[in-house]
Order: sequence, then C-alpha cells, then structure tokens
Amino acid sequence: MKRMLALVVAALIAAPLYAAYPDRPIKLIVPWAAGGDTDNIFRPFAPLLQKQLGETVVIANIGGASGTKGAKEAKGSPADGYTLYAVHDYIHSTYYTGVADVNYWDFEPICMLSSTPSVLTASPKTPWHDWAGLLADAKAHPGTITVGATLGSTSHFFPALVEQAAGIKFKYVSYEGLAPRMNAILGGHIDLTDSNLTQKGKVEAGQLKFIAIAAEQRNPEMPSVPTLKELGVDVVYDVNRGLLVPKGTPEAVQAKLESACGAAAKEPAFADAMKKQGTAVRYMGRQEYGAWLKKNDTLNKKLAGDLGLLKR
Repeated sequence: MKRMLALVVAALIAAPLYAAYPDRPIKLIVPWAAGGDTDNIFRPFAPLLQKQLGETVVIANIGGASGTKGAKEAKGSPADGYTLYAVHDYIHSTYYTGVADVNYWDFEPICMLSSTPSVLTASPKTPWHDWAGLLADAKAHPGTITVGATLGSTSHFFPALVEQAAGIKFKYVSYEGLAPRMNAILGGHIDLTDSNLTQKGKVEAGQLKFIAIAAEQRNPEMPSVPTLKELGVDVVYDVNRGLLVPKGTPEAVQAKLESACGAAAKEPAFADAMKKQGTAVRYMGRQEYGAWLKKNDTLNKKLAGDLGLLKR
C-alpha cells in the first residue's frame, strides 16, 4: 500500500514537470553517417516533427560498429524525451549475430515510419547485366563476387538470403553504412551491394546497375527492374524504420511524441519525400509498433540461425 501511494505521489509530482515538454531542443540520433538511407529518411521527417512539437529537432549522426555506437549512446541518454533514436531492423540482426549487445527491449517504442524494399545493385564494371549473368558467374566462380555490407546488419542479411535461395556463395567486404558502400561500388571496388530506389538516378546515368528488387511486385518508379521472386529466387526483404526513446521515458512524454509522430507522418511532404527514396510510408503507433518489434525480433533470430550467423 505504501509503495503504491509513493508511486501515485511520484506521478503527481512528475506530471507538472513534463507538462511543458518540450522546452528545449531535442536530439535525434541517427546511428549512421550523413547521406545514408536512414539519414535520408529522417532528414525530411525531422522538420515535420519539429513543427508538431514546437521545438527544434537536431539530427546527430553517430556512426560506427554497425550502428552500435549510436545505439549505445541512445541507450545511455537520460530518459527525459530529449533523445530520440532512429532505428531499423539492424537492432535485431546485430544483436543475434553477436555484433552488438543492445536490442529493441532496451528502449521504448514511439512509432514506425517507413518501409524500404532492398535492391540487389551492381557496379557497372561487372561483366553481367542481369540476374542470369550474375548467377552463371557466381556458380562458375564461387566465393569471388564481392558484396559490400555492414556485417550483421540488413545489408548483410539481404545478400545472405539471396545466397541461400540461389545456392551460391559471395565474398563479403565490410563497410559502415550505405554511404561508404555506395562510394565503394561507384568506384568499382566491389561488385554488389544492397541499395534501393534512391539510386535510380545513378542507374539511369550508367553509374550503377539494378539487378532485381526484393519486393512482391515491380516498383512503378523502375518498372524494368524484375523482382527476385519472378526470377526464381524466393526472397522478399525490406528495411523498416522507426523511432525509439530510452527505457523509462515518462508515459506523458511518450504519448506526446507518439501524437506528434503520427501527425508528421501524415504530412503530404513526408509522403513526397519517401517516394523519392523508393520508400513507403508505414506508420504504426506505440502499441502496434511494440508488437511488431517483438515479432520482427523473433523472425531475425530465426533468420540468423537459418543463415548460420546466430551467435546468441
């Protein structure tokens, strides 16, 4: 009884403290370099969220260790609503592959925002122009086609799924996020990588080649790019992004952030920006997103096991 009374008193005392939230700038940690996919999605979202909250939202790019450096900083930040954490499926995959010791349960879910299908992308210096040529080369020379990936992350899981489904073997080269991977493939230092339709302009300019998209259907933005499934490779894979906050963030703050995220995600400007990124707006509130994260964590653990990458 005393403990319950103490909790009620604490809640009553805390409520006025957060009534004015936010009253200073909010930091949004993006655990990858500027110019990468996650950064490109949250850059246009930040000012829309800022408009809803009435306070500045500042993006802080904290890259390193397959996204783990930014995750750890977010986890260790005060649980007061002034640190947001931009996350995608890597939060599960890096944990189960042993790259990171941080997972989604170290945070509170606020909202999911987007879903981006992966595209198997090749350097123009490669000798093949389609899946048939790539597959023949991979079978003739196993383990020689180089793939740029952030080890343990989604850019590793996606080509690993392709390997498994097609019965081939790649050689992996590690990079921290999309931006350095794209520099490597544009320079012809690697043969393949996981990208998405944001690279459409470079494909049209002959700087890259789209081999296949890991979606159920072809994308109207690039209708000539086949799906992996229609090529006989049963792989559908996308990267889903959302916002988390440190564990213990007050309920009133979480609710206000959720409301602001929901309104910002409905803005036509956000839909327009996502279309340019080859991304679908996929909004979920706290409860739905929390359930989705739990389910996705189970799927990623199984996937890591299926791919022979499970370390915990």
